[in-house]
Amino acid sequence: MSTLKHFLKDTVIYGMASVLPRLINFALNAVFTGVFTTSEFSFQTKWYIYAAFINVVLTLGLETSFFRFYTTEKDKNSVISTSFMMLFITSLVFLIVGWSFSESFSAFFNFENMLIFKILIGVTFLDTLVVIPFALLRVSGRPIKFMVLKLANVLFLVTTTIFLLVIIPYLIKTESKIPEILGFSHSYEPNVIHVFIANILAGIFTLITLAPEILKIKWSIDKVLIKKLLSYGLPIMIGGLAYTINENADKLIIPKLISEDANGIYAACYKLGVFMTLYITAFRLGAEPFFFKNAGTIDAKEKYSKIMTWFVIFGSLFMLGIVSFLDPIASIIIKQDVYLSGLAIVPIILLANLFSGIYINLSIWYKLTDKTKFGMYISILGAFITIINLFIFVPWIGIYGGAVATIITYFSMSVISGYLGHKYYPVPYEVGKLLGIIIVSAILSGISFVYMRGSLLPNLVLILAYISFLYVIEKDEIKTVFKHW
Repeated sequence: MSTLKHFLKDTVIYGMASVLPRLINFALNAVFTGVFTTSEFSFQTKWYIYAAFINVVLTLGLETSFFRFYTTEKDKNSVISTSFMMLFITSLVFLIVGWSFSESFSAFFNFENMLIFKILIGVTFLDTLVVIPFALLRVSGRPIKFMVLKLANVLFLVTTTIFLLVIIPYLIKTESKIPEILGFSHSYEPNVIHVFIANILAGIFTLITLAPEILKIKWSIDKVLIKKLLSYGLPIMIGGLAYTINENADKLIIPKLISEDANGIYAACYKLGVFMTLYITAFRLGAEPFFFKNAGTIDAKEKYSKIMTWFVIFGSLFMLGIVSFLDPIASIIIKQDVYLSGLAIVPIILLANLFSGIYINLSIWYKLTDKTKFGMYISILGAFITIINLFIFVPWIGIYGGAVATIITYFSMSVISGYLGHKYYPVPYEVGKLLGIIIVSAILSGISFVYMRGSLLPNLVLILAYISFLYVIEKDEIKTVFKHW
């Protein structure tokens, strides 16, 4: 139990380090939905999607490779230096090529403003340089510093964004002389490009804060280790590309099949599923190092099973809680009524994200057995399922088709990974119990959304009833946990 306690503490600390910055960044949507039109919100969303694709390619799957070989190789400094230098060289080449041919690339990706494309290249370059330093903080057991630096980065980003989108326009409107002193003209109007400028400034700031860690890294490469890192990491990279398609293809296809405005509504409401995503991220940051460190213990598989059960318990509870109070949450984050017409996608997206988390949990089998190619195959299959279902459901039921396609994809990936995992690395997951928990939570969430929206007391009763249900089915385990705490 002490091992599970340690896992929980790591998850809480790393979760705070990831969740708090993303939650603060998520709050910016209150600014975006107040300043931007739905089509502008759609363009901004697509910019971040392009950045996500580029980041997956540039990182080469080396973050997970780094964890794997840092724990198994004797020369850990070689793992650090080789991993960092690989990403530095490839990302620098990408930066030079991207900026040299920015005009051609801008036209190809339909960027009307070449500066926006150059910023995109710059942001992804800076993000790649800090992957290994941040991973080193995690694997070397420095969660507090990891958390402080992550928080500092997002606070800088949020402050800069609000300054450019809200404060400067307000000062100009009140005829203050401050904007002119700072170099802003009185014809200045907040635009999507200012969000991207804030991002690249934040990237520079993060690189500076991590400079002490980066300067400790030796500029050397182990050629033998390169092959090991790439052999393990490239399938993860390809799988990551497919996973990014699963996550974002809807926001790229909906504008083509419907409109940019519809996509802006969809993207804004989709972001309300971020709470489940944050929970999953917190879990992953704590779980990945834990799984590798405990792979050799006698009761490793039993630990993995218990972790899965508790993941689903808390995830299903989060889903019901968010759906129960969806309207108050939406009123805080979404500032124009036009965006609220897509709220019905949120319960579906939350459930889809829960299955996404289950898939991430299940993925430990191919990471521990060095069969990462299976993760690649599953993710590629998931990408095909996503695209096919988008073209089936979006023309039929509009933006809700995007949510339906997402849940079908992650459910399918979870089933496939679970089946293969049982064959190659069988873990005694409590499948019947897990399905029961998910089904009950989904039914209660549907009841809350359809029949109890805006009713505080009935929703509270519903949540308490669900907590009681969870206590009944996990009573013995809960008593054991508190006994050993």
